[in-house]
Amino acid sequence: MSELRVGHYVRIEIWSDLVCPWCFLGHRRFVRAVEELTAERGSEFHVDVRWRAFELDPHAPHEPQELQPVIDKKYGPGAFDGMSQRLTALGVDEGIDYRFDLAQRVSTFDAHRLMAAAADLDGGSDGAVQNRLVEGLFGAYFTEGANLADHETLGHIAEAAGFEQATVQPILSSDRFTDEVRSDELAAREHGITGVPAFVVNNQLMIPGAQDTATLVRLLGRAADRMGD
Repeated sequence: MSELRVGHYVRIEIWSDLVCPWCFLGHRRFVRAVEELTAERGSEFHVDVRWRAFELDPHAPHEPQELQPVIDKKYGPGAFDGMSQRLTALGVDEGIDYRFDLAQRVSTFDAHRLMAAAADLDGGSDGAVQNRLVEGLFGAYFTEGANLADHETLGHIAEAAGFEQATVQPILSSDRFTDEVRSDELAAREHGITGVPAFVVNNQLMIPGAQDTATLVRLLGRAADRMGD
């Protein structure tokens, strides 16, 4: 938790998976909502963000697999095409270039460990390192078709987000931050979270799904007002 602040303060925990297209969409909409509220309310509006781990496919392999047959097997024939077409269209307004022809089924566990390490680097601040890392991971996966289980790939993304080069591979080659990931996943179950993205505001209000920006502005603004009373 950050230091005591003056004004309207919102603490937001976001449960997400890094290969979840709705999570990327929700992330971009959330960023826009925070920007709008900050522009409207100025320095009295404060947001601290903590990203939490949620594996949609905990049995996904470290060696990438073709994504389409997995989606069609789980949701029915044609599900992949329907999903990709819908999300590609929605992504345009948020500046997301979804490339579902490149995306692959792959484990996100090590990427989540890096996200936990980023929170450690943030040290209770506004989540700047985590925010840069999540943007880099989402973009690499959905636009470039990056393998998020590959340690070299993760290392490059982490360094661009603010990690020191010498610290990344020692984390990835160990089991560090495993407990933090498992703790996030346990907390998701305790909150009753079964799908992502899920935004938990001030440990009181849960906002499920990739809500549109206007809805997020309204809900986050109300949460801030309650905290400021």
